This record gives sequence, C-alpha cells and structure tokens, in this order.
Amino acid sequence: MIGMQIIKLGKIQISILPLVFAVLLGILIYLIPLDAIKKLYSNDRVKFAGKYMIFIMLPLMARYGANVAPKINEILSIGWVFLIHEAGNLGTIIFGLPVALLLGLRREAIGSTLGLGREGELAYISEKFTLDSPEGRGVLGIYLVGTIFGSIVFSILAPLLLAMGFDYRAVAMSSGVGSSSMMTAASSALASILPAHSTTILSYAAASQLLTSFIGTYIMYFLAVPLQRHMYNKITNLLDKKGK
Repeated sequence: MIGMQIIKLGKIQISILPLVFAVLLGILIYLIPLDAIKKLYSNDRVKFAGKYMIFIMLPLMARYGANVAPKINEILSIGWVFLIHEAGNLGTIIFGLPVALLLGLRREAIGSTLGLGREGELAYISEKFTLDSPEGRGVLGIYLVGTIFGSIVFSILAPLLLAMGFDYRAVAMSSGVGSSSMMTAASSALASILPAHSTTILSYAAASQLLTSFIGTYIMYFLAVPLQRHMYNKITNLLDKKGK
C-alpha cells in the first residue's frame, strides 16, 4: 500500500523503496510491549529467517537475468569494463577496515567491512562464523544500515553523478554494487531523468548487479578474505603494541 515514494529536490529525485518501510515497520512492531509480539521475534525465528533469507533472493536474480537478456550483445561488447568494476569490491576493506579498527571494533570489523554487507557477504559470514558471532553482528549491522539508508543515498548519488557530467551508462553500471535495493534506487532515479534510455540503464545496472553477485563472490573469497585477514592481523598487532 505504501509502494515506492519519490521525493524531488530540484533535479534530484530521492527514491524510498518499500523495503525501507518494511524494515522500519519491523522495528516499530518489535517495540510494542505485548507478549504475542515478542514471540514473533523469538531467537528460533530470527535464526530461521537469517538462515533461509538467501532463498528469497533467488526470484530477484531471475528478474535481473530477464533485464539483461535484451541487451546481452551490447553488454558483452564492453564486458571487460564490468570486470574492472568488480575490483571496487575491495574498497570496503582497503578504506573501511583501518577506520573500523581505529574506532575500536575488532572481530565485528571483519563482518562489517568484507563488502557492503549484502546477501553474498551475509551468506559467507553466517556460514563461516554464524550470525550470533561478533562477525555476524558486524555484517547484520551493515546490512540493516544499508537497507535503510543505502537506497536513499544511491537515489541521490546517481543523479548527482549524472549532473557532474558522467555518462549515464557508466552511472548505471556503477549502481550494481551487490545490493538490489541500492541498484534499484539508483537505476530508477536515472531512468526517470532519462526515460528515452531507460531500457539501457536498467539493463546495464542489472548486468552489473548480476556480475557482482556471481563474480563478486569469487573475488570476495579468493581476494577480499585473504586481504582482509592480512590487513586485520597487521593493524591489530600495531594497535596492540601501541596500547601496551
């Protein structure tokens, strides 16, 4: 009933997705002081939801494939650009991990800086450490922050980059960072500004999202995880020595 809400600030359109309202309503309902409400949020149900949430995303992946198919030849012609785009997944570790450790986080920093804390990172951390661990709390915290604020930030950032002179295809490609809500917010905002290119925008964004979900998983496992482990050990050793 709420649907997608669009707020216009001059030339910039802020898209607030239904997912944001769902999270906020879930938090507000939990605050209702009733035993029946508390039972809905029992530990068993929370663990069940965390374990099987990945299956809910499978129909969404199929939808991305349907968006990519009409533009597959055009996408393949510049495929190498999409591959380079995946290297950006390491930025959360290179820039975010030192900041997190300096702020006082320890094992939580592993979950919160492995990536944007979306489905891929959530699945890896939950299988490796469980969601009840410090690493699990870190990735869940980033997941919730990204869900509530990520789509709003991306719906502002995409039109802003377009206004700065970036090609609309480049902005569409960069919106596929592994988050369905962020990608949808960015591509929807772009498509509403450039309706004549909406098909290309949605196709590029969906293709980038698919590659991030697929190739990004291997980059996370073979590059991001070893890099994070190395940086974590080095930085924590330095901080411990200074603390002594």
